[in-house]
Amino acid sequence: MRAVACVLFILSLVWDSVRADNSISSLKMAAASWEGELPCKEWNCECAFKQRGCCCAATDLQEVEDQIFHKVMDLSRRVFQLGDTILEVLGGIRVAFTASMSHKKTCFGPFTRSTPIPYNLLTFNHGSGYNPALGIFTAPRPGLYSFSFSVYSKVQGEGEKMYYKVQLMRNGEAVVSTWEDNREDSEDSSSQTVLLSLEQGGQVYVQLLSGRQLCGNIEGLNTFSGALIYPTLT
Repeated sequence: MRAVACVLFILSLVWDSVRADNSISSLKMAAASWEGELPCKEWNCECAFKQRGCCCAATDLQEVEDQIFHKVMDLSRRVFQLGDTILEVLGGIRVAFTASMSHKKTCFGPFTRSTPIPYNLLTFNHGSGYNPALGIFTAPRPGLYSFSFSVYSKVQGEGEKMYYKVQLMRNGEAVVSTWEDNREDSEDSSSQTVLLSLEQGGQVYVQLLSGRQLCGNIEGLNTFSGALIYPTLT
């Protein structure tokens, strides 16, 4: 807009001198010979008449362009920094695990007391909340968690009794369970999923009740997993 105003101003100043001959050449000569004060002190007559869009505003426009470029680059840098910060925060609250029982040639159980099941084959353990040696998950931070477990067992021989009961425990108390007690099935499986609210340090594990057993090729079929859905304030 400044460039257009500048050109119009000059044309208005020199119009009287070129009224008889209004060619571009005459306008150029008249503008170049003008000795009065111009609102555009850096007016370049040669530039203005030969290159479209080139005028005394070019320097100002270049400065504006540079300012915009630097602001965009600074904004881009800040966005990347924000992204890194978000990733750091998310990494700090990422809690999830999944594990399974390894292959056993003999049955797991029976035991004289209820026993935590050792899911010792870890697929991943983000947040290091799960202890594969004990089979116990300890919440590293308070929040709402999702837990799932699957159970599989197969009797040793025809006519043997399918006899197991598995419970998901929270801080020593049973939350959900699954079981089988019959002689009709040679093998069976089941699963459970539950949402639990935990305080920091709260413990969750899956246990086999006393007197029960899990048999057969249980590798990869008996699993335990959990994940933080969202953290809560302490």
